[in-house]
Amino acid sequence: MLTRADVEKVALLARLRLSESELETLTGQLAQIVGYVDQLAEVNTDGVEPMAHAVEVTNVFAEDSVEPSLPREAALANAPRHNGRGYLVPAVLGE
Repeated sequence: MLTRADVEKVALLARLRLSESELETLTGQLAQIVGYVDQLAEVNTDGVEPMAHAVEVTNVFAEDSVEPSLPREAALANAPRHNGRGYLVPAVLGE
């Protein structure tokens, strides 16, 4: 059974701020979802091959081809910060 503490932990990990009413609502909704998944675990799947898609699909990617790239000035035109060679972004792993 999914508890409110479980939902609070998931919200913390996902960096979500949830109000009391949202926590209450999501606890019930997520408990129902977990219940449905538990029901699926009861289905006999002996002899059923695992699949990635419900219908058979084939490679739908376009063929790779070399094409001229965008000029650097155009690529950096709307960048909030750049150094003339590339985008400048805030450090996320320290200094």
